[in-house]
Amino acid sequence: MPDTLEKDSPCKVNLLLNILGKRPDGFHELETVMHPIGLCDRLEFTLGPRRVHLTCSEPTLPVDASNLVHRAATLFLRQAQIEDRGVRIHLDKRIPMAAGLGGGSGNAATTLLALNQLFGQPLSSAQLANAAASLGSDVPFFLQPHPALASGRGEQIEPLERFPVLAPTALLLIHPGFGISTAWAYQALVRFPKALQGKPGRARQLIGHLRNGDLAAASAGFYNALETPALEKHPLLALYQEFLREHGACAALMSGSGSTTFAVARSQADARQLEEKVQAKFGPCWTAVVGWA
Repeated sequence: MPDTLEKDSPCKVNLLLNILGKRPDGFHELETVMHPIGLCDRLEFTLGPRRVHLTCSEPTLPVDASNLVHRAATLFLRQAQIEDRGVRIHLDKRIPMAAGLGGGSGNAATTLLALNQLFGQPLSSAQLANAAASLGSDVPFFLQPHPALASGRGEQIEPLERFPVLAPTALLLIHPGFGISTAWAYQALVRFPKALQGKPGRARQLIGHLRNGDLAAASAGFYNALETPALEKHPLLALYQEFLREHGACAALMSGSGSTTFAVARSQADARQLEEKVQAKFGPCWTAVVGWA
C-alpha cells in the first residue's frame, strides 16, 4: 500500500432544491438534483503516527476538530478500529467557503474514500455511506462521481446518468465575497410558507426534461427554495441573476444555501463573455468558468 495519496475534491451545484417541510427530528425533508462541477480542492494524505494532523492553505479555515476533514479522518480511524496509525492531511483550498457549493462536504467524502484506500479498504460501501451521512447531509453525494437525485434530508442518493443536453454548456460561478449560513437559511424559511412546504415531484420533472434534451424546459425548472430568504436579505444576488439572464444565460440560480450564483451558458466561449460583462458591471469579484464534472 502507498504511504501517500493525493485526491481532487470536487464541488457541486444544485439544479433544484425543493424543501418539502420540517421533520420531527429537526431536519428538513427535501428533494434536490445535484451535479458535480469541474472546480476542485486538492487533498494530500500521508500515513503517520497516531492522531490526525491537518494543515490548510487557507489561514482562516480552522484545522482542529471543528473542520470536516479532521472530523472525517477521526471518524474513519475510529470506525476502522485503527489505533496504531494516524494521518497527516494537507488541504489546498480553491473552492470558496460558505458558498453553497458543498466544498467542505466534498472534502469530508474525499477524506473517507482516500483513507479507505490508504488503509486497504477496511470499510464497506455501506459503512462509508453511514459515516458520510453522520458528518453532513451533502457528504454522501460526494462518495460517487455522478449527478444524483437526493432525498430525505439529502443523504439518500440516487445516482443519475449524465445529461447529454448539458454537455456543450458551461457554468459561470459568481461569489459575492460573503457567505450565507446554512442554518440561517433554513431557519428563515419559517417566514415563507410556500418555500417551506414545497410540492413534491419537481425533481423528477426536471430530470425528465434533462433526459429528453429540452434545455429550455429544464432551465425553466431550475429552482431553489432557499433563494426566497437569501435574495430578500442580499438583493445583490437577485441583481446578479437578472443581469445574467438579460445577457444570454440559459438559467441563473443560487446554489444550495448560497451565496454562489451560477449561470448556465450555451458554450464555454459564451460563459467567458458573460464573465467579462459581470466583471465590467459589478467590479472585481470572484468568478470562475467551469464545466460539468
